[in-house]
Amino acid sequence: MRRGYDFSKAKKNPYFHMLKRQVTIRLDEETVEYFKKMAKEAGVPYQTLINLYLRDCAASSRKLLLRWEEIPSERAG
Repeated sequence: MRRGYDFSKAKKNPYFHMLKRQVTIRLDEETVEYFKKMAKEAGVPYQTLINLYLRDCAASSRKLLLRWEEIPSERAG
């Protein structure tokens, strides 16, 4: 290894936009097991499968329908 390197003529990585970003996400055990099973069948790592699924959702602008049920508050009296 050299003592010093000259980076004055270096170029930016053209694939920088394709790099992945590490994040921490909390998933319930059933979800992780579901993707691990699917990943084993597909022959890919489960984190890759989760990424592909989320990318597909984003690319197709898929929206999750969330409906929260109101819990009636107890009235005194």
